[in-house]
Amino acid sequence: MSQSHHKGISRIDCPQKRMHGWYVRVQFKNEKRAKFVSDQKYGGKEAALQKALEFRDKMMEELGRPVTECVIIGTNPRNKSGVVGVRRTVKRYRGKNGQVYFNEVYEVTWNAGRERRGRTSVSIKKYGEREAFRRACAIRRQKEQELYGKPVVGKWADVLGKLCAA
Repeated sequence: MSQSHHKGISRIDCPQKRMHGWYVRVQFKNEKRAKFVSDQKYGGKEAALQKALEFRDKMMEELGRPVTECVIIGTNPRNKSGVVGVRRTVKRYRGKNGQVYFNEVYEVTWNAGRERRGRTSVSIKKYGEREAFRRACAIRRQKEQELYGKPVVGKWADVLGKLCAA
């Protein structure tokens, strides 16, 4: 299989089986979708690639994944906060007198462009546990909107429900 330079789309040329076309694969939140787009059925290599792109975008939308060439991480079993890009941690910093202080925070990270990561934190001491988490989630959601044009819908329903219930 060769690359198409489009995320989730690979080229298949197998003369023995007379199989020529594009293989589309999309995965998000442990759900997988795949489709083979034949050159013959769609009128040639370029036309089939355009159809494959349409199928990929449609599959991404059905799964709730933003339509983007960027890597999107759905869920991770190591994530304790329930929100991708938000974690509870302890930050260490030095005061003006040189003394070392520790501050519990919710740290927010996001992809800020090619090979760059954005990072900020919200103090638990200053805002309290619940409000700090809410603010951290709001920052993460805002960054998703800036990056993808809309937040990743599926993951926010659960978190917003927990915030409202508590």
